[in-house]
Amino acid sequence: MAKMKAAIFVGPGRIVLDDKPIPDVGPLDALMRVTTTTICGTDVHILKGEYPVAKGLTIGHEPVGVIEKLGSAVQGFREGQRVIAGAITPSGWSNACLCGVGSQDGAGTPHGWKAMGGWKFGNTIDGCQAEYVLVPDAMANLAPVPDGLSDEQVLMCPDIMSTGFSGAESAGISIGDTVAVFAQGPIGLCATAGAKLSGASVVIGVDRLPERLRMATQMGADHVIDASQVDPIEEIMRLTGGRGVDVAIEALGTQATFEAGLRVLRPGGTLSSLGVYSTDLKIPLGAFAAGLGDHRIITTLCPGGKERMRRLMSVVEAGRVDLGAMVTHRYKLDDIEVAYELFSHQRDGVLKVAITP
Repeated sequence: MAKMKAAIFVGPGRIVLDDKPIPDVGPLDALMRVTTTTICGTDVHILKGEYPVAKGLTIGHEPVGVIEKLGSAVQGFREGQRVIAGAITPSGWSNACLCGVGSQDGAGTPHGWKAMGGWKFGNTIDGCQAEYVLVPDAMANLAPVPDGLSDEQVLMCPDIMSTGFSGAESAGISIGDTVAVFAQGPIGLCATAGAKLSGASVVIGVDRLPERLRMATQMGADHVIDASQVDPIEEIMRLTGGRGVDVAIEALGTQATFEAGLRVLRPGGTLSSLGVYSTDLKIPLGAFAAGLGDHRIITTLCPGGKERMRRLMSVVEAGRVDLGAMVTHRYKLDDIEVAYELFSHQRDGVLKVAITP
């Protein structure tokens, strides 16, 4: 049986590169030869044992590649075609999909409801930090890469761009809104860009790292706040003349940033939560106005599927946003354990790592 290299979850604290069989292709599947992928913050949660996955699973959910083999029932694509697939791979026919929430595809079970059912790569099926990845429901999930766009230009589309933009979209940002984005990691930076594209007239980026604050300005932030130097809540209220923001986007997944997002909202404002939380959250009474502030708290798992990918690549192709600068480091798949060590410890100003088999 033909083998491939793959980054495999062995147990908490250990993701190793090893050999696995190249997957067999079912009628509705496609085998993608991965040309570029990356490491996500969620992969680090898996590495640390903060998010449970099965031992032996191939990790990763952000593939760019070429169709190696198509299932017998797949139409509309050809072998050798450059494609991406979203981190979320909805089937298109489940109850969740038919309710318009493809990210939760497969979440319903006879024993109850489980969030994030649409996230399969590196969660419930083998992912794409490998030489090949099997894409399920290929006709719903493969999206051709436009001619002229490089792998790195579209590398953020499968997850980071889709997630960050969805934080702005779910919040219902209107023209002229003031938006604060807490944390300017890769998702926060995409949320900053998404807020600006959605019509916000003032976007405030908050972080503690100077290089991320500089990148936030490049992504469209009108003001940046170094939370290591000033109290971001006080500074945001000063910048807004005491009014507060229309929308706060939380992009880190901590109690401190979640609570800060609540505290800077205007009456009737929206907190859009994108962070992956590893402990229980508490909603402070005062910040929540005892439940009487007409606030809205909304959570979003990044939308997937081929139409979402097409739209995001269209934004890149039109020059409306350039996320290529977020790729700060590049490694071969053979060196992915070194890449994990760098990314998980946030050393050397890392934002995103491009991994090429």
